[in-house]
Amino acid sequence: MSEGLIVMDAEAVRARLTIAACIPLMREAMTALSSGRVEQHLRSFLSVGEGRTFALMPAASADGFGAKLVSVYQDTDHPGRRRHQGLVVLFDPESGAPAFIGDAEEITRIRTAAASAAATDALARPDASILAVIGTGAQAQAHLEAIALVRPLSEIRIWGRDAEGARRFAEAMRKKYDCPVRACATVEAAVQAADIICTVTASRDPILHRDWVTPGAHVNLVGSSGPHAAEADIELVAASRFIGDHREHVLAHGGEFLRARQAGRVTDDHVAAEIGEVFAGRRNGRVSPADITLYKSLGHAVQDLAAAAWLLSLERTARHG
Repeated sequence: MSEGLIVMDAEAVRARLTIAACIPLMREAMTALSSGRVEQHLRSFLSVGEGRTFALMPAASADGFGAKLVSVYQDTDHPGRRRHQGLVVLFDPESGAPAFIGDAEEITRIRTAAASAAATDALARPDASILAVIGTGAQAQAHLEAIALVRPLSEIRIWGRDAEGARRFAEAMRKKYDCPVRACATVEAAVQAADIICTVTASRDPILHRDWVTPGAHVNLVGSSGPHAAEADIELVAASRFIGDHREHVLAHGGEFLRARQAGRVTDDHVAAEIGEVFAGRRNGRVSPADITLYKSLGHAVQDLAAAAWLLSLERTARHG
C-alpha cells in the first residue's frame, strides 16, 4: 500500500545517508547483481548538445524498481551550475506508485565511495595503509572518508591538476585524519609505493601508468564511466587482476578495458570476476600478495536504488515513530 511520495534534495540526502551506512548496502546490492537477483539494463546515453549528455540507468531489485536520470554538462563554466544533475526515482513494487525521489548527485557521491570502500576491503592487502587519491573533487573527499573506514591509514597523498588546489585540499584533510596528508607534484610521486590508489578524475586519457604502481597495490578506477575515457594505461590493465563491478557493463563501457582489448593486450576473459562474485565467495579476488588488484567502478542503478530504499525506510520509520 502506498504511503505517499517522499522527496529528498541534496541536503536531506547528505544529512541522512552516511558512507558507513552505505558500505554494507553496496556489498549486498553488488552481490545481488552478480547473483542474478537484479534485472538491470545497460545504461543509455542521449546527446543533448556538444559536451552535454542525458543518461538513463534502470533496474529492478528486491528494493523495488526505478532508475537514475542524470544530465552531464561537461561544457559548463557557469558559476554555481553543477556538471552532474539528476534524480533517483524508486517505485513501490506492490502498488507500482513512485515512492521516493532523491538528488542523484548526492546519492551517487556517497554510494560510489562506499562501493569503492567495499571493494577495497575485499581486494586490498590486510596491511594496506598508504592511500593515494588522484583528484581533488567531491569524490576525492568521499573516497578519503570511505577508505579510512576499511583500512587504518598511515599516510594520505593527494594529486590534482591544480597544484594550489591540491595543496589547499590536503591542508583541509589534515584536520580530519590522524596521519600525514600531503599534496604531491606529480601522479607518479603520489602513487609511488602506495598500497591503495583511487583515481577520481575527469581525465579523458590515462594519468596512471603501470610503471608507477607497486606490486601488491590495489587500484580503484572510478572517474571514467563511459567507453571514451580512461584513467589508467593499457599496461596497467594488462598487468592487473581485473575485477569489474559488472562484467556486461565493463565490456561495453569500461574505457580502460576497451582500450587494452582493442590493442590486443587482453581478451574478455581478463575480467577475472565481478566484485559481487568476490563478496559472495564464488570467485577469488586477490590471489597473491603481489597481485595488482584493479577494481573498475562504473556505477549502477542497483546501487542507487539500494541507497534510495534505505533512505525511504529511514524516513518512513521516522514519520511513524
